[in-house]
Amino acid sequence: MLTADLVRPRLRCNAGELTIALLDERKRSWLQTASELIALLRGQAGHTQAEWECAVDAYTGPRVDYVVVRGLAKVLSDAATFTPPPTPLPPAALRERLFAHGPAFPTPQVLHPQTRDAVVARVAAELGLDVEQVATTLFADRPAASILQDAGPPWTPAGLLARYNLELARGVLYWASALHLEVQGSYKDLWKYLKLFKLMFWARPLPGGGYAIDLDGPLSPFVQATTRYGRQFAAFLPALLLCERWRLVADVRPPLGTPATYRLDDSAPLRSHFARSGPFDSRLEADFAREFAQTFGGQRGTWLLSREDEVLLLGDTVMIPDFALTHKRLGQRVLIEIAGFWHPDYLRRKVEKVRAAGCQHLLLLVSERVNLSAERLRDVPGEVVYFKHKPVLKEVMGAVDALAERVYGVAAKR
Repeated sequence: MLTADLVRPRLRCNAGELTIALLDERKRSWLQTASELIALLRGQAGHTQAEWECAVDAYTGPRVDYVVVRGLAKVLSDAATFTPPPTPLPPAALRERLFAHGPAFPTPQVLHPQTRDAVVARVAAELGLDVEQVATTLFADRPAASILQDAGPPWTPAGLLARYNLELARGVLYWASALHLEVQGSYKDLWKYLKLFKLMFWARPLPGGGYAIDLDGPLSPFVQATTRYGRQFAAFLPALLLCERWRLVADVRPPLGTPATYRLDDSAPLRSHFARSGPFDSRLEADFAREFAQTFGGQRGTWLLSREDEVLLLGDTVMIPDFALTHKRLGQRVLIEIAGFWHPDYLRRKVEKVRAAGCQHLLLLVSERVNLSAERLRDVPGEVVYFKHKPVLKEVMGAVDALAERVYGVAAKR
């Protein structure tokens, strides 16, 4: 992530509204700069991180846009792999051995006759090393001594500029005290990353569809581990870009600035580098969707099948059923969750979520091969249908019709 000194100069505040001076990803001069920096990094293979930083300083020279150049270089450095050089013994062990000889000076003094060169030579002889090996090993575990092993992804100039703009937008969130989100569509990845980064949130459904999510920012009085939480909070932003439609409003207090409001939405020229989840989590789900489309797709049935389009809010977690069936004429909804995974912890969490959801229009399809007997599912709301190898569509749709009639009071025959 970009440091504060690389983000702050790109901020603009007007009438309490904070914006970012993003780079034009199509501008020829920026594309040229990005291309030259990419080539410069690739030419540093086998060199130390300190040498890479010196090369960036030399490249920057008298340029007045040094903040952008350093920011682009920081993006490249973060994605690259620098590894400590091989040493005959751990640098910390060598330092402990050297420092055990007490203070040493470049030249002998009355009270301290021992010189640094003498101590190094003595320890080198004890370890069977030459003086140069001792000198290079002494601080080889510092980041500056790490050697570039991998220049990172196959950057393109436009891709580097896009990632830099995203890092600028991320950096602003490090100074947020509160964040309000409104999202619609592609919820699965959003909730996955909320959980992955361990963010504190409160969610509620919106009247027109979608969900509103409120989060405490790093500067909230309720956050204690500000630095760690701030990194996680800012790192979350690319997950939001995976949603179909979204809007962000944050209360921010940038350093040396006045409190302001920071707004972003899906029209922003930002691109996520997070990978989207696949359309299905298992073969069972893929086969069920395909069979439904073949049998009841188009105009052949009265139910429409959708994938993970509803979120059941369960306090500090959520449950996203695998499918939802919507009656074309009546608008009735039946949610479908397939429990075909055998791991005991997974099954336990799955059943706990189903119970916590208390969703009466949830149909749970359970494999006979898992350890979920009817007794264990006795108090589960909704309906349970067991299957042997895969869900039998005729039985599933019969249970859907019965469940819809029981919950909504009106028969919804296919």
